[in-house]
Amino acid sequence: MRPPFRFPEDLITLERAWQPTYADLAQARAGTTVLRRRLIALSGTLCTHPYWAAPAAWRAGGVELRRAARTHTSAPAEGEAAA
Repeated sequence: MRPPFRFPEDLITLERAWQPTYADLAQARAGTTVLRRRLIALSGTLCTHPYWAAPAAWRAGGVELRRAARTHTSAPAEGEAAA
C-alpha cells in the first residue's frame, strides 16, 4: 500500500478552483471566453507548480490531488500551524 500523498495547501486550492471552472465551462452554451481563459491559467499554474518537479510526480499524484481537493478539510498537516 502506498503512503498517502501530502499536497501543499496552495496546490489543493488551485485544484479546487480548477474543478468548478471546468464544470462551468462544460455546461456553458455561450460566453465561454472568460471560463476558457481562467481554465487555461489555472491549468498552467497547476502543471508548473514546484510540487511536480519530481520526474513522475504528476502521473503518480494527479488523481490523488483531485480526490484530495474534493474531500479537503482545512485541518493543518503535520508540522503546520493552524490558521
